[in-house]
Amino acid sequence: MNTETLKETIKRELPGLVRDDPALRAFILDITRPEYAGRAETQDRFYDILAELRRDREEQARQWDEQKREDKRKWDEQKQEDKRKWDEQKQEDKRKWDEQKQEDKRKWDEQNSKWDEHKQESDRKWEESRREFQQVHEEIMAQAKKFDRSIGALGARWGLQSEKAFRDALAGILEENFGVQVINVNDYDDAGEVFGRPDQVELDVIIQNGLLLICELKSSIDKAGMYIFERKARFYERRHGRTANRLIVISPMIDARAAKVAERLGIETYGDSVEVNAL
Repeated sequence: MNTETLKETIKRELPGLVRDDPALRAFILDITRPEYAGRAETQDRFYDILAELRRDREEQARQWDEQKREDKRKWDEQKQEDKRKWDEQKQEDKRKWDEQKQEDKRKWDEQNSKWDEHKQESDRKWEESRREFQQVHEEIMAQAKKFDRSIGALGARWGLQSEKAFRDALAGILEENFGVQVINVNDYDDAGEVFGRPDQVELDVIIQNGLLLICELKSSIDKAGMYIFERKARFYERRHGRTANRLIVISPMIDARAAKVAERLGIETYGDSVEVNAL
């Protein structure tokens, strides 16, 4: 058996032999004893280390207590010094503030005196201007009332006539350019669906090749007018049992808010009859 084989055999068998053979175990411990300290020596060294650590801890605690006392003393001294300086600064600031207040009050009183004089002069001039303006205004209003009485009724009547003339002109352009007939429909809304109470509902329709177009022809239209047109169109659809293919508003003056309503409701808007897409 060579040396390497012997070593492997010892490594494999030795643990079991040491465990089962007390004499062999004692022999191995005896020959290896110089390689490690005994239990008593180990315990003594352990206790020495603990005692040394305890002394170090106590020394550090003592030094820490002394440092804390010293720091507290310095801190108290610093606080007292800071308080003294703060009190001095407050007194100095108060003195300067009192002086500044007195100076500001003097300047303020001078300014108020000048302002009162200026205000009195301004009030005097304003009162004179107000009386002159009031006199001119009364003269202008008197003339305006005179003209209002002369043309008030005529102006209202002309407005209704011009709206109808404008509508007829737009309808004529549609018929001329697209070869269609604009039919004016006048139904009675007995349930008040359009205006909230029973009333006549008037609108224009174009029927061509089976298509139904509902139109509003006006010289101007605002947001409320756009909503009313949409309700009039829906009323017509329900009344006649037909769905419009297009809703169209033709007006040269369409309020910006009305245009947004039309876009949201799917209503086409045009500034002139000739701008309408091919029917």
